[in-house]
Amino acid sequence: MYILNTISKATLWAIFSCLMMTVTGQFFVVSSQTSAGQQQQQTGVAPAAAASPTPAPTQTPPLNPNLPTLFVVGDSTANNNANGGRGWGDPFIRYFDTTKINVLNRARAGRSSRTFITEGLWDKVLSDMKAGDYVLIQFGHNDAGAINDASRARGSLPGTGEETEEIDNLLTKKHEVVHSYGWYMRKLIADTKAKGATPIVLSLTVRNRWTEGKVERGSGRFGQWAAEVAKSQNVAFIDLTNIIADRYEQMGQEKVKEMFGPDHTHTSPAGAELNASLVVAALKGLRDSPFIKYLSEQGAGVEAVTREQPAATPRRPLPEPANPRLPTLFLIGDSTVRNGQGDGAGGQWGWGEPLVAYFDTTKINVVNRAVGGLSSRTYLTGGHWDKVLAMLKPGDYVIMQFGHNDGGPTNDTARARGSIRGTGEETEEIDNLLTKKHEVVHSYGWYLRKFIADTKAKGATPILCSLVPRKTWKDGKIVRSQDYAVWAAEVARSERVAFIDLNEIIAAQYDSMGQERVDALFADPHTHTSLAGAELNAASVVAGLKALRKNPLAPYFSAKARSVSKAKVSQRAPERGARR
Repeated sequence: MYILNTISKATLWAIFSCLMMTVTGQFFVVSSQTSAGQQQQQTGVAPAAAASPTPAPTQTPPLNPNLPTLFVVGDSTANNNANGGRGWGDPFIRYFDTTKINVLNRARAGRSSRTFITEGLWDKVLSDMKAGDYVLIQFGHNDAGAINDASRARGSLPGTGEETEEIDNLLTKKHEVVHSYGWYMRKLIADTKAKGATPIVLSLTVRNRWTEGKVERGSGRFGQWAAEVAKSQNVAFIDLTNIIADRYEQMGQEKVKEMFGPDHTHTSPAGAELNASLVVAALKGLRDSPFIKYLSEQGAGVEAVTREQPAATPRRPLPEPANPRLPTLFLIGDSTVRNGQGDGAGGQWGWGEPLVAYFDTTKINVVNRAVGGLSSRTYLTGGHWDKVLAMLKPGDYVIMQFGHNDGGPTNDTARARGSIRGTGEETEEIDNLLTKKHEVVHSYGWYLRKFIADTKAKGATPILCSLVPRKTWKDGKIVRSQDYAVWAAEVARSERVAFIDLNEIIAAQYDSMGQERVDALFADPHTHTSLAGAELNAASVVAGLKALRKNPLAPYFSAKARSVSKAKVSQRAPERGARR
């Protein structure tokens, strides 16, 4: 039975064609010609609307085990039959000669990289996969959803690291360890390679969102993360986001409306056909592309494109003191302090940017030298701390906050950023798989002590913060850090320096606000804040400074800072002023 949203001659003809076909238990293919002269392939269901029908029903041949298979895995942007929409994975099939290669669209609507695996869909693909096959992997549209709820529970942790979050899944009623988007993508790649097949990673399709004549290029940072994973795993990457966006901007906003169905994410049959042709164009453009020999006449007629990597955004240099004659407050940390280039890309902000407004910049420079993706260890080994030290002078200040990235692996080919847990003097010697250098890895506490000692040696004042909390709730309360926040407090106490327990100060505010209001403070599932969230965190830094027994930065506060009330001092925090 078919549900008809739009009645047209094309629709009625497609339905008639379907009813007249002999059903043999196999999926069938109905082709009809669009107004643009393109062929629209529909698998198992008639299109909602298509102009100028040219009935040519054909039987999809069964998979030939003697041929290689090209699998498509992804979400509804690749496989969609709802509300007149269509994913690119269905028309994609007709660009290949199925006497030479099987093409199988295994994408599933509503799934993320996480739930495609946890629901067993990936295992079914693996059971059909063999050496010599190919797998196109495209996820991200659904990975930014809630990690745990009773409706979807499909979000992955943002980024490409090794962070995990244990949950009792409200939807599946099972205990689950949730990983990052990058972790799931690496698993898909590794499993494919283990089968002797070839994985190819694609960035997301483009949503129909425009600003000043330019279309949105990617939802969040999933395109960047997909490219990073592909590079780290040494597999081919197709920057489909920019390939499609370039085409949309050539077409113009009004024409692109025809490429979409009932919303801004899911394409119409015409849009699916366009995206399918661009995937083929990108596959043809791969260096030494293995797909040329498998193309049908339609596929051979597609012009290759060679944009395999995202267009590089020139990185702005990290800031330096505007007036060297003034004291400077340096901020060091990770993306929760300075996200990306500090420009709010993807709606994500670190607290270091709004913190500037709480200081009188005629009296002090505020210089945010935090770098996203780094741990206490890699901030040091990557040379970022040396650059701060080169600018640091007597009378300056350094606020430091690390921990979010210190829990990753100490040695791998992706990040290699983990420090040894705790505050001890343990070490681990490694041949770093990422940097190709021999390295002695120390504890989280060791790296913090080095930053503090180096700061004091320069005649400057160190101030240590615990890491800001994630948006993780349990029993109506934000989950507090029981490791890195505690260890930061221990280091501050042993080194007799000022300590701001940001983890507790901010978490207490989240508790009082409630989950619904706190949601607006985040730009991803639970780690990176929106501008409003960064503002709250910056104010919390000021509140924490005011709670110190001796606040060394009080003389430099602006009028905005004077309106902030001091925080209640955490039990973890040693109530000591800063000592050099």
